[in-house]
Amino acid sequence: MSQAAPQYSPPSPTQESDIEKGVEHDTKVLDESHIAELTGAVFEDPNLDKENIIAFDDESPYPEVRSAVANTDDPSMPVTTFRTWVIGLAWAIVIPGLNQFFFFRFPSVTIGGIVAQLLSFPMGRAAAAWLPNWTIFGVKINPGPFTVKEHVLITIMATVGSGSAYATDIIAVQRVYYDQVYNFSFMSTQLIGYSIGGIARRFLVDPPSMIWPANLVNCALFNTLHSQQYAGMGNRGGISRERFFLFGFIGSFTWYFFPGYISIAGLFGYVHGMGMSIITFDWSQIAYIGSPLATPWWAEANIFAGFVFFFWFLTPLLHYTNVWFGEFMPISSRTSYDNTFNTYNVSRILTPDSTIDLEAYHNYSPLFLSTTFAISYGLSFASITATLMHAFLYFRKQIWVQARRSLHEQPDIHARLMSRYEQVPEWWYIIIFLSMFAIGIISIEVWPTLGLHFGTPFTYVIPIGMIQAITNQQVGLNVITELIIGYALPGRPVAMMMFKTWGYITMAQALTFTSDFKLGHYMKIPPKPMFWCQIIATVIAGTVQLGVQAWMFTNIPDMCSSTQKDGFICPSTEVFGTASIIVSVIGPALQFSKGQTYYPLVFFFLIGAVTPVIPWALNKKYPNSILKYIKPVIFNGTGLIPPATAINYVPWAGVGFIFQYVIRRRHFSWWTKYNYVLSAALDSGVAVSILVIFFCLQFPKNGTIGETNILNWWGNTVPFVGADNAGTPVKLLAPGQKFGPTTW
Repeated sequence: MSQAAPQYSPPSPTQESDIEKGVEHDTKVLDESHIAELTGAVFEDPNLDKENIIAFDDESPYPEVRSAVANTDDPSMPVTTFRTWVIGLAWAIVIPGLNQFFFFRFPSVTIGGIVAQLLSFPMGRAAAAWLPNWTIFGVKINPGPFTVKEHVLITIMATVGSGSAYATDIIAVQRVYYDQVYNFSFMSTQLIGYSIGGIARRFLVDPPSMIWPANLVNCALFNTLHSQQYAGMGNRGGISRERFFLFGFIGSFTWYFFPGYISIAGLFGYVHGMGMSIITFDWSQIAYIGSPLATPWWAEANIFAGFVFFFWFLTPLLHYTNVWFGEFMPISSRTSYDNTFNTYNVSRILTPDSTIDLEAYHNYSPLFLSTTFAISYGLSFASITATLMHAFLYFRKQIWVQARRSLHEQPDIHARLMSRYEQVPEWWYIIIFLSMFAIGIISIEVWPTLGLHFGTPFTYVIPIGMIQAITNQQVGLNVITELIIGYALPGRPVAMMMFKTWGYITMAQALTFTSDFKLGHYMKIPPKPMFWCQIIATVIAGTVQLGVQAWMFTNIPDMCSSTQKDGFICPSTEVFGTASIIVSVIGPALQFSKGQTYYPLVFFFLIGAVTPVIPWALNKKYPNSILKYIKPVIFNGTGLIPPATAINYVPWAGVGFIFQYVIRRRHFSWWTKYNYVLSAALDSGVAVSILVIFFCLQFPKNGTIGETNILNWWGNTVPFVGADNAGTPVKLLAPGQKFGPTTW
């Protein structure tokens, strides 16, 4: 071992123009054609700042980006250091392992990415202070101060596989329902999405118009912790962003103890009602569908309009006129019912080989859904066709141009700063795809449908990615994949689960990959280290998750039993397993085909295809009207209902209106300086508070801490009595009475 070379030190102010900017400044007033060239925005983009059309070639044309992202870079800053990999891979083991452990428990707790982002900061600072200044095999153990680029890579490694992998639920279902044990090859669903995301990056990462609003919160927190420069032209007065973040964090952390631990029907209930008593100060409820401080107001307005029409107007109208026999069930429920208002017993219609017994089905009951559940299926249908039609109408030129455009032809500051770094070769993505494709063939052994598995994500990844990159909302493919395989291979539940995972999660992972790459784009992380940290961390996280799951099924008694004494009842596994039987065994033909109860929902496909054409055509005649803001999120933005209710959507839209419309327009300097920092502070405070409450007050001693003197009061008991908690329907059945059609 030898002493290291001189450690890294930040550049001096006199070096900034050469090291940080890396480009010549060219300040000018931009016209519409230059803006279109700058952003690649050959469509009408509501995010673009056109009110004060003064822009700078050394800044983003989008105020959201300017307020959260530094327009500087230091290529000499350490990125992939020894401490980066040690801390990052440690988090890639700990967080996925803990989340997988609690995934099967009810109630559960999830350690989110914001926690890793916060805790890795003092860990990196400690490593910089305490590690020796050695060089081993040419690698510096401690290259100097902990840098923001190291922090970004550590956070990405901690979060890229932090949630329970979707494929692990298949393995659990096969263990519980079908007595099958499969191997680690299911993890190929994670990696093959990365190959698709890598190929799509030129459409979803490089164009400045692809903002990815959720990343701006992370960027604001990174820059706040590391005191980086911002490109925004906000007011320099007031308290610092660091102190503002600290105050917001403490307030959010402290306040959550009231709704999260101490706490205080029909249309107004939250269990089986519509949640129309809509006042809450619980940030975990307000941000349940995503931070309202990160989503553009025009997108929030679309989602809220869709919520009001479909769930405050259409749903009560259908429910109280007994369409789909809704009055015999709660207005909102995730449970499926039979015609006696009991939970649907799928075992009564199964043959020994897990296919449907039609005679038993006709002797038992059709399957019924609550009104909100049925509407959510219809909106899923509409969002699929609306997304494709919207992408064709608004993005077809951009997709074509982008397919032929290289990075240097997009002269915004972040693209130019990133152009100095070597891109990931296309053949790396091809190798990942081919190798995972081969593993997929071995795993699923369903050769005739394999093309359909990949056809779905390849078709939707770009249009859905564009919608998410602009609106912060993702259209899920879970329902459409269920329909495809349900019609193609009825009576094969395991094949349905595999198809759903490959068709849906492959696209979701592709968008996760591109979202992380956009974060690296904003924070000026070289693409090759980004690629390898995601791939390696995902493999490690997936291996840990499967290992934890295998250990749990081997060592925890009564795992996934409803009477499991420690709460490991596997609620998600139960839902997934039931869906595998309902969607595949019963099949969509017996649910949505002509003559069936829910056949009218099929027309939502047509509604979704036609709806985008109307505002697009009218916008041609009235280009400055509000019609240009109508987007497909009006359908898919309410995809979390149920279980979400108005308590999630109305305060979310209200907070969004205040911060993203009123404050942004009237106090732009304040918004520029504090908006995304506030979002990060509130998210962080709630996340840490949840962990403290769970591990210090609920998990120890089986939650008996404070049971008598803190939790046993009216505010904690009244929500669990009455019609809302019991799910009492409008029309009660007499003993032996049934509802629904007489034949099916």
